[in-house]
Order: sequence, then structure tokens, then C-alpha cells
Amino acid sequence: MQNAEKQTEKIDQPDTLAQEQDATAGSEPGAGDAVLTQQLAAAQTQIAEMQDAFLRAKADAENIRRRAQEDISKAHKFAIEGFAELLVPVRDSLEMALAIETPSVESLKEGVEMTLKQLASAFEKNKLTEVLPQTGDKLDPTRHQAVSMVPAEQEANTIVTVLQKGYMISDRLLRPALVTVAQGK
Repeated sequence: MQNAEKQTEKIDQPDTLAQEQDATAGSEPGAGDAVLTQQLAAAQTQIAEMQDAFLRAKADAENIRRRAQEDISKAHKFAIEGFAELLVPVRDSLEMALAIETPSVESLKEGVEMTLKQLASAFEKNKLTEVLPQTGDKLDPTRHQAVSMVPAEQEANTIVTVLQKGYMISDRLLRPALVTVAQGK
């Protein structure tokens, strides 16, 4: 609102200047110089104010940019924090299993199953899903990696065996499933 008023004043000033010059032209010879000096001083004051406003705006923009970079840096640095919190109990369980002096096979198996459940829960909460194709599924090069082709009774380019399951984080492939595929007949 104030900017619009200042612009209106600026537009009005040339007319005012011309009127003042006409009025002073008929009067004393130094009166026109006084008006010009006043206008020059006003213009210099306005320039100083604009420079100050510009420098403040520039500093604000720089501070915002710096804060944004710090936020991004912190987000990268601590992005895994939630996942790490879920993995700590898994490590604790494995360490407790190793601390037992004379474990029985049953207790070891039970402990490993419980630890696997903790790990699966951590994966699920962080949207880390398995890529586990079934025998006979078509090879999907975006999710599977064919290690070899073997003669089989199946259709060509279908999965015969899964050597290693893959993983995805949300919709992004983390590791492809390693598979063997059927050769063409």
C-alpha cells in the first residue's frame, strides 16, 4: 500500500518540479537551486532507504537458504534413525543368544525365530518389502536379475528357481531377486 503511494508521489513529482521551477523562475535567481537541493536530498534519502531494504531482504534470503541447507543436511544425516531404533532390539536378541553358555537346539531355534520376527517387523514398519517371485512367473527385469538360463519344461523367460530374494523400499528397488530362467524350447 505504501509502495503504491510512493509511486504515485514519484509520478506527481515531475509535475510539481516543473511547477516549482516555473514559479521560482520569475522570482529570485537562487530559489530554484534550493528546491533542487531539497529534491536531491529527498532522492538520496529514498535511495538510502531502498538500499537498506534491499540489503535486509538479501540477508533474509541468505538466512532462509542456509536454514534450508541445514534442514536437508539433518534430514540426510538422521533419515535412518527410525529404522535404527527398530534394529537395536534385534541386535540385543542376537547378543543374548550368543551369551548363553550351553544353549539347546530348541532354545536357539526359538530365539532365532523371535529375532526374525523382530527384524520382519522393523522391515514392515519402514516399508522394506521382499521381492520373492514364484516358479513360473515371468521375468521382470525391473525387479529380477537373471543369473543363468536353464533348459526347462516351462515357457521361455519364466522363473525356474529363486537363488536369492530381493528387496524394495516403498516403490524403489533396493536389491533385485536373483533367479534362473527357463531357456526357449
